[in-house]
Amino acid sequence: MSIELIAILILLLMFVIGTLLPINIGLLGFVAAFFVGSVVAGMEVDAIFAGYPGDLFVLLAGVTFFFAIVQNNGTIDLITSWGLKLVRGNIGLIPWVMFGLAILLSSIGTQATACVMIIAPIALKLAAQYKINPVMMGCLVVIGSTAGAFSPLNLFGLIVKGVMETSAIPHEPGLLFLNTVLFCTIASAILYVAMGGLRLLKQDSSQVLVAATLEDGMERNENRLTWYKGMTLLGIGVLIMMALVLEMNMGFSALIVGLVLTLMAPQKNSKVLATLPWTVIFMITGIVTYVGVLESIGALDYLTELIASVESSVVAALAASYVGGIISAFASTTGFLAAIIPLAAPILEDPTVSSVGVIAAISIASSIVDLSPFSTSGALLVANAQGMNEREFYTKLLTVAAFIVVLAPGLAWLVFVLIGVPWG
Repeated sequence: MSIELIAILILLLMFVIGTLLPINIGLLGFVAAFFVGSVVAGMEVDAIFAGYPGDLFVLLAGVTFFFAIVQNNGTIDLITSWGLKLVRGNIGLIPWVMFGLAILLSSIGTQATACVMIIAPIALKLAAQYKINPVMMGCLVVIGSTAGAFSPLNLFGLIVKGVMETSAIPHEPGLLFLNTVLFCTIASAILYVAMGGLRLLKQDSSQVLVAATLEDGMERNENRLTWYKGMTLLGIGVLIMMALVLEMNMGFSALIVGLVLTLMAPQKNSKVLATLPWTVIFMITGIVTYVGVLESIGALDYLTELIASVESSVVAALAASYVGGIISAFASTTGFLAAIIPLAAPILEDPTVSSVGVIAAISIASSIVDLSPFSTSGALLVANAQGMNEREFYTKLLTVAAFIVVLAPGLAWLVFVLIGVPWG
């Protein structure tokens, strides 16, 4: 068996182990990088270190640091309370407000899982209170957080951007975000109709939702606009301008704005660094380091030849989309995105297909399945289930997830790769 094939099989084994056991895949990635690189391929340790994505580390650490401050000082809760005011007695709009809030929070940088943590308890409580299908409500929250997660400000979008730049493949972050939001909105509309949403639109409540929310403490004094929250909102705008208009490095821009906000209220932000998703950052950098070893020993070229043996890049893109959907339903989406994009390089470099469309199909297929109860977001829905027996909720959510795994990758491939979109 060739070294290249061994290295690829180890990559697959890493995801299997990470799925079955509570072990950080990044740890497996670093150990595998040393084992395959040094022991099997005879690489120098310095050469292995050369594959460590320092730029990606700064990007992830900087952005997550900034938005940890945004969440810590209550600005996220403030945005959420504003969103809830949009509902004025129309019960059928409640799921869409939750969906919109999820997109909003994730698109401005809140990690997708954190969005679900914030919104799911509120959404599922409202579902129980107004007799809305809780599974439908939960699915819209997760899909909404997925839609916004490919924003140029969020983790998924940053991962794709960083890996694409590392692989020297042209990338359009704005188009990826647009494609993801459109697909997720359509998918949510289908679920909404299929799970009784039209019936809700015909109902009207004389009870004001906001009043009920106020009684539950959603708009306590701490959710009022203060000078510091105002500065935080301004900081979000400044970050967007620095990164997207001035084209400054996103990671350093976030660190700069985050430091300014920290200096304004050092005591309030003294523990923010400890709340950063270090395990996620560790996992991503570990995976990317191992992918760097794969590239150094020629494993990616080996896989390139295998993919090239497929007569059509379009068919290869379909296979990659389904692999992404199936694996991510059980394993880490963030880790898988960091691994699959470099391996899909032969498809992306084929001029006969749109690289924007292929990236959109793979990204959507690998993330929309996060509503699976085996994923963190899906598990959060089960944990917060109200108005329905937990076991029943789990079973119905699993059924929906199965349909998503079967249909979503194929539909994403059909729309973005086979048919294509005008702006892709």
